Amino acid sequence: MMDCKKALEKAGGDIEKAIDDMRASGAIKAAKKAGNVAAEGAIAIKADDKSAVLLEVNSQTDFLALQDDFKAFVAESVEQAFAEKLTDAAPLIAAREAAREALVAKVGENVNIRRLVRVEGDVVGTYLHGNKIGVAVVLKGGDVQLAKEIAMHVAASNPEFLLPSEVSAEAIEREKAVFLQLNEEKIKGKPENIVENMVKGRISKFLAEASLVEQAFVMNPEIKVGEL
Repeated sequence: MMDCKKALEKAGGDIEKAIDDMRASGAIKAAKKAGNVAAEGAIAIKADDKSAVLLEVNSQTDFLALQDDFKAFVAESVEQAFAEKLTDAAPLIAAREAAREALVAKVGENVNIRRLVRVEGDVVGTYLHGNKIGVAVVLKGGDVQLAKEIAMHVAASNPEFLLPSEVSAEAIEREKAVFLQLNEEKIKGKPENIVENMVKGRISKFLAEASLVEQAFVMNPEIKVGEL
């Protein structure tokens, strides 16, 4: 209210000029905040049974990410991205720039739309853990509930790969080197074939831990995700 009064006085009572001045002031404030690092923020998801959009919006502090103004900006942004079937953040960033500048001017923190992902498929399930972890799973066959449960598993287990065959030779060699270094005293003096079997065992465990289909399902550890 005080800002409105000051702008009106400065514009000599001209309401339209006061509005223009306030809008310009908001853009200036946003520009000044643009250099500030925005590393906190939130993930938002908008989905139906066949498609989903995951959106990441960054703020400077985690405190702002919990405030209604920021939440509203994120919600409106993900709704627009989903409605327009956007597959890239660039057009959304352009479309939401005025709203972003207004938000920055109001809250005094830099805010940025960072990235957007859209997925489509026969069956799509999503899971949002708080406002920090968002997962979308696309299935051929199955149902939305299964896709959602697998998404929850991914959020909890954070697999690096879908299949063991996708794990690169470099990643395997790196894991092997780490294992040998950490167990240097334990393997010292052991026959080469014993050491080789120890390494194979560790690599097998690594592939199971890193690959989604080989992980024990969090809701029923007696079966693997790939067996669902």
